[in-house]
Amino acid sequence: MSLDLVERVVQWAGAVALLAFLASVFVGMARALRRPRGRATGLAGKALRGPVYLLIGIPFFAVAALLWRPLPLDLSPALQVLALALGALLYFPGLGLALWGRLALGEMYNVSMTVGVQLHAGHRLVTAGPYAIVRHPMYAGIIMAAWGGLLLYRTWTCVFAAFIFLGLLVRAHREEQALAAEFGPEWDAYCRRVPGWFPRIRR
Repeated sequence: MSLDLVERVVQWAGAVALLAFLASVFVGMARALRRPRGRATGLAGKALRGPVYLLIGIPFFAVAALLWRPLPLDLSPALQVLALALGALLYFPGLGLALWGRLALGEMYNVSMTVGVQLHAGHRLVTAGPYAIVRHPMYAGIIMAAWGGLLLYRTWTCVFAAFIFLGLLVRAHREEQALAAEFGPEWDAYCRRVPGWFPRIRR
């Protein structure tokens, strides 16, 4: 099997994995829009609605489609193998971590923005599954997958995604502020126990 064929197979597998993750996100968004609203911060009360998701999502995916052009790179076979291996090691575990985080949130899942956060009425703090390892498994996984995708696909879309998803660091900070206000001492104890982004290595 040629290297180019292996790369295409891995890329197609990556596309299927991405579609599965996006489907879980869209289902979660649709369910979240039907739930009673709880505490909101910033502009979340006005911004986090179905029409706003469409106004943001359609241009985002349109830009991603327009930028799907290969980068002007001519990799040697050795560098192609290295990019494929490192990309797969970041991309697939990253998507897996993001999907695990999404499923662990269950009915508590909601989409936030850098301009604000919307919690559900009767919101519960999820600390199980990947949230027992890091506080932001979904965002950590998405950032991993974005940079892995850049190595796997090497398109301008992947450059765009790799840098725009760094904005999740700001979004995570906004969410932490909202959760601290909602859960107080319970959130503080959770933060002392679980790191934000990188798991603690225990003996």
